[in-house]
Amino acid sequence: MISVGTRNQANREAWLERTLRRIPEGSRILDAGAGELKYKRLCAHLDYVAQDFAKYDGKGDGSALQMGSWDQSKLDIICDITAIPEPDASFDAIMCVEVFEHLSEPIKAVEEFSRLLKPCGHLILTAPFCSMTHFAPYHFYSGFSRSFYEVHLPANGFEILDLQGNGNFFEYLGQEMRRIPLMAERYAGGHPGLLESWAIRFCLNMLERLAQEDKGSWEMLHFGWHVLAVKKSEA
Repeated sequence: MISVGTRNQANREAWLERTLRRIPEGSRILDAGAGELKYKRLCAHLDYVAQDFAKYDGKGDGSALQMGSWDQSKLDIICDITAIPEPDASFDAIMCVEVFEHLSEPIKAVEEFSRLLKPCGHLILTAPFCSMTHFAPYHFYSGFSRSFYEVHLPANGFEILDLQGNGNFFEYLGQEMRRIPLMAERYAGGHPGLLESWAIRFCLNMLERLAQEDKGSWEMLHFGWHVLAVKKSEA
């Protein structure tokens, strides 16, 4: 079975599940930019609080990739992510999953997370390294590099404990090759022909082999970064 290009979300969710298990039972956790509370299920052992700005309706401006519908009726806090109405040091942990590309000022969000976390509190972040336009007009960045985290997290009082790239160059190409039929139908007048579909299949076979043999192409291109950081204790 050819699975290259299909592991992005599965890899991320497996990492999130492992990482959230490290947060002590009963800890108060903020899901910043929670959307439809997709990862609340992984926080059953925690005191879970969901925040979002609640302006995305699933249709956006109608361009690029949209969800169609979007239910944010179960949010606990509706506000801007850079100005959350909670006291300083009011959370033991914060997670922010695939949100930063939708923020016009992601560094201000990092500053707000630092304010909200207790000393020794944990910050769990994931964001694309490279992404197609989605949820427009709320799509401001196509991705974030390793250096973004290595510069802006320590500058705001965090120590990085875990920084993992998700996927590699070949996995990423596989993901995008699987989009060709959808893109062709939407933007190029119809589905690929029989020979073209065979060519896609041939390329996916090649990418599956290369992904398995990969020895570090993530440094060129991959799905995104998974980051666990801790807020340093105050002196």
